[in-house]
Amino acid sequence: MSYVDGFVCAVPTANREKYREHAAGAALTFKEHGALSLVECWGDDVPDGKLTSFPMAVKCQPDETGVFSWIVWPSRQARDEGMKKVMRDPRVDPRTNPMPFDGTRLIFGGFEMILNA
Repeated sequence: MSYVDGFVCAVPTANREKYREHAAGAALTFKEHGALSLVECWGDDVPDGKLTSFPMAVKCQPDETGVFSWIVWPSRQARDEGMKKVMRDPRVDPRTNPMPFDGTRLIFGGFEMILNA
């Protein structure tokens, strides 16, 4: 079954289009290095929680919007090999292509898919 990298971040709401453009460029790079798809979702109905929530997890500020994203890979091995290539690709180097959000509050992880209905 496929392997998924998942992400949650807080993006300045004013940077929505800048973020979308940044993600579109990254999607091409990830797909060139083996990803099957990349999905970016802009928060629309994301309530604050009392104990936990998406906004709390990334310390979302009033002028920011939560973003939920994932990358689908054919397998964990394809992801490990592809991610190494992506991280060496100059198109995603934050020194020349800075992220339009605070990357220190990005939450990410790799997940083994167990159901895709």
